[in-house]
Amino acid sequence: MINTSLFTQQWFRILLALVTGACGTIAFSPYNFWPSAIISLGGLLLVTLNRNVLQASCLGFFWGFSLFGTGINWIYVSIAQFSGLPDIFNVILVIILITYLALYPMLFSILLIVLWPRVNFCRLVLGAPVLLLVTEFLRSRILTGFPWLEFGYSQIDGPLKGIAPLLGVQAITFILMVISGLSVYAIEKRRLLPAVAVLTILVLLYPLYSLHWYEPQPERAIDVTLVQGNIAQSIKWEAKQVISTLDIYLQHTLKAIGKSKIVIWPESAIPENEMLQNDFLTKLDKQLKKGNTRLVTGIIDARPTINGYHYYNSIIVLGESIPYRYPSKNRYNKHHLVPFGEIIPCSSLFRLLSSLFNFPIFSLSQGDYLQPQLRVANMNLTATICYEIILGSQVRDNFHSNTDFLLTILNDAWFGHSIGPWQHFQMARMRSLELGRPLLHSSNNGITAVIDATGMPQAQLPQFKCDVLNIRVIPTKGMTPYARVGSWPLWIFTILVGVSALVFDHFKQIKFLI
Repeated sequence: MINTSLFTQQWFRILLALVTGACGTIAFSPYNFWPSAIISLGGLLLVTLNRNVLQASCLGFFWGFSLFGTGINWIYVSIAQFSGLPDIFNVILVIILITYLALYPMLFSILLIVLWPRVNFCRLVLGAPVLLLVTEFLRSRILTGFPWLEFGYSQIDGPLKGIAPLLGVQAITFILMVISGLSVYAIEKRRLLPAVAVLTILVLLYPLYSLHWYEPQPERAIDVTLVQGNIAQSIKWEAKQVISTLDIYLQHTLKAIGKSKIVIWPESAIPENEMLQNDFLTKLDKQLKKGNTRLVTGIIDARPTINGYHYYNSIIVLGESIPYRYPSKNRYNKHHLVPFGEIIPCSSLFRLLSSLFNFPIFSLSQGDYLQPQLRVANMNLTATICYEIILGSQVRDNFHSNTDFLLTILNDAWFGHSIGPWQHFQMARMRSLELGRPLLHSSNNGITAVIDATGMPQAQLPQFKCDVLNIRVIPTKGMTPYARVGSWPLWIFTILVGVSALVFDHFKQIKFLI
């Protein structure tokens, strides 16, 4: 049993919590050291051994603050460059966000001590995975949700990736905590068997990766062109830049007409509302149709209503057999809007701040949660825009058995030369693996790529370069177990494990007292 004089001191445990929390960031892209996830989660369990509720809550908070402080500090880049706020406010906003996110590991630590006060197998190997899944679920839902840095994503290139098509990324997170709990149990009890169990789990689960739940359709392979415009965010929405921006995308697209069946432009590639660009879109639609090429592009839709305009972050399709006419039905409107980026919560308060600091207030409208697939060149595309690709349940709920490709268009220019776009790309890869479909991943400044049905990049463009990706993509068919039933089996299993761990631990305590 761990009981050294140094380890019993709270300050040392806080230091260890900070180190292992930061270690978690290394598990994710672009570092991709997947064992670091086990080290980090094991660190959280280790520092809370033999602590009371107050001490454990403090340690859980510092671990979370370190994880999110090192893992999502890239948010400062977008806030500092584009908010127009004084630097001190930018720093405060980032600290507030990191502090909020750290509350979830803190809650995890509190519940772990309260429900399983004794250090035993029930607490470390059964209770901890259940509580991690519950607190991560809450983090992905409360205040519109922020499921960034969920540890299951770190295994997209690890031995546990084969679990994703079966039960989804959350199941990988669950098993990672089981492995971490067994590791800490082996250290705490000085037993070899739990350590052997860790290796056994990794060895037994690794072959699942070789199971393919989909069937390629090479006879339906299609030529696709993805255009990466690399438009600087600082000038993207300037009115005088609209013509030059459209010219960049148009020149690259004209070369593909008649050669590629589908051309894809990224999120809001046309930096003006759809109605104002109606003439341009109509002419381009006719030109595309002559070459039997379709264009999928991001655009802002300013939809007139009796209460003024509703603005949508949209995807539209040009070049199909039915001539383009606003508002065409073959479109997708973004559902999950990013707080402060696309929608302003507590708008009255922020209108006051806007008047004080002279920064603009603008909110988009939500599209429906469930929307029809895009129909492009006789292919069915399940579409998402930017942040939505990390919302596994939303993507799955819009997925159909006849889906040929997944599509996401995005603009990560907000995050500069940070690790943010790489983490985003890593999570997008997980959607392909879960659902067994290739993903067309179109970005303004990178990472533009095509991801195959195993979650592996088939081809990609370098970041921060105006370039074109021409590739032949093979659609797939078939339904993975996760695509069929979602996360319900995992949650039923989680509830059963949690209840069993509580009952068994309570029974052992009674037996001990007798």
